[in-house]
Amino acid sequence: MNILGIDALLFGVDDLRACSAYLRDYGLTEAAPGRFEALDGTAVLIAPAGDPTLPPPPAPGCQLRKTVFGVADAATLDAIANELGRDRAVRRLADGSIESVDDDGFVLGFQVSVRRPVATLGEFANAPGAPIQRAVNTLGVQAQAPQIRPRTLSHIVYFVPDAARAEAFYVQRLGFRCTDRFVGVGPFLQPAGTLDHHTHFLIQAPAFMKGVEHFTFHFSGPTEVMQNGYRFIEKGYQPFWGPGRHQLGSNWFWYFNSPFGCHMEMDADMDLHDASWQPRQAELSADSSQAFLLGYRRKWAPGPDTSERGDYA
Repeated sequence: MNILGIDALLFGVDDLRACSAYLRDYGLTEAAPGRFEALDGTAVLIAPAGDPTLPPPPAPGCQLRKTVFGVADAATLDAIANELGRDRAVRRLADGSIESVDDDGFVLGFQVSVRRPVATLGEFANAPGAPIQRAVNTLGVQAQAPQIRPRTLSHIVYFVPDAARAEAFYVQRLGFRCTDRFVGVGPFLQPAGTLDHHTHFLIQAPAFMKGVEHFTFHFSGPTEVMQNGYRFIEKGYQPFWGPGRHQLGSNWFWYFNSPFGCHMEMDADMDLHDASWQPRQAELSADSSQAFLLGYRRKWAPGPDTSERGDYA
């Protein structure tokens, strides 16, 4: 199945105004009412929780209503419809997409991908003795840079009551593969049409927790994650975890509380893997979850009239 990744996430929310402001401040552009896009057109969609046209949530209290995958072509859509139609309902929608559910009740959409090319290059870093990456006289950071915009929808993390059963659905029915695994917790999963380390991470959890732990977009590099995250906090949003860098996947991260009933992350520089990659297994711990973890602090400058430690939040 040539699934490229997640094209959109649809949420039914209690506070449209707060969610809209949050997504704009995060860096997404409101391309249409309720549609907030990254540079490549992948998006978060929001609607009132009581909208009767929304699909049902996978569990009470979960605001996610649908995960929409982008696929390479119409032939892939037909193949998915035929495969899932063997044992569950598959709806053909007016826009040409299809809709079904996974084994845990998460509503899934599939459409020919809306992703568009992103023309700007990602972050470059220079190292002594290595070929120049960032051109001479080109600044690595601009403190007064305009709104930082994420490049593409990266991944989502589900709490599921049976991670092995959930994994089997995505691997056997949709052609995902496991890239790495936390033993006794769950797998990182990659669809066939991307090299990203994962678009899904499944976490074994009690049934009453079924839902979303977090979702995230890719930024161009760690500088954007740090700078955008700092600005996010200055706007009044609450950090949850980070900044830091994960072990499995290697992506830089910074997690924030959100009005979506889950966390929302900023990430960058995720590992890429092809079919020759051999999945690793690790016990979940603070050391295996991140290579390092940093802490936010307010801006500070050294000098004779300032504290050595600065002013921590």
